[in-house]
Amino acid sequence: MSSNSSKSNAGQSQTKYGFGIVVIGLILVGFIFGIAVLRWTSASDVSTVVSAATGVIGTLVGAFFGVQLGSAGKDKADAARQTAENKALHFAAALEPSKAQQVMEKLDSMN
Repeated sequence: MSSNSSKSNAGQSQTKYGFGIVVIGLILVGFIFGIAVLRWTSASDVSTVVSAATGVIGTLVGAFFGVQLGSAGKDKADAARQTAENKALHFAAALEPSKAQQVMEKLDSMN
């Protein structure tokens, strides 16, 4: 299996998990709303309970997606770095030995 297809499978599973988390969050909010309506008669009491639960659930769902986006950004940056490194190695391999020595000396003087 190639790395592109494994990344594609990972992306698909992350999308499924994300969708599942959103659905579970909505079901929980609906369930909490239903229980609150049956338990309390005052709209302000129901609103207080539902808003507290929605805040927690929304924070958890948002954190999940934040981590997913951060991970995707890191993967993209790693892939770009690997591509740049491969290009640099190919250019270095094509250099004449005397030119390579000059470049190495210049790089050493920069550090």
